[in-house]
Amino acid sequence: MPVKSSGSTVFVWPDAAMMRAAARTWAVAQRELHPELVRLGVFGSYARGEAGVGSDLDLVAVVSASDEPFMRRAARRDVTTLPVPVDLLVYTAAEWAAMQARGGGLAGTLALETEWVVG
Repeated sequence: MPVKSSGSTVFVWPDAAMMRAAARTWAVAQRELHPELVRLGVFGSYARGEAGVGSDLDLVAVVSASDEPFMRRAARRDVTTLPVPVDLLVYTAAEWAAMQARGGGLAGTLALETEWVVG
């Protein structure tokens, strides 16, 4: 019996559970290269359960210390092995503590949304 085929395209995008697992695997590999990695968390649309086709993965990393300026730290980490585009924020432990103590703004969002996958 003939089967009709749709000519439309179907996009498949990783779900939140897949992305948390991918982030955890990535973080374990990153600890081999960057032992200063203390914690890694997912925030944003994947943490809120709102991710869809085209969503990027928002990650926050806490490292014990860094001599690099904040804006350069993420560039040292290869995120191309993750299945979707990534926005990565890398804070030192001292910066993280100070930001959380101040509260509000991004600190408040990160405190509410971040799902720690490592650390």
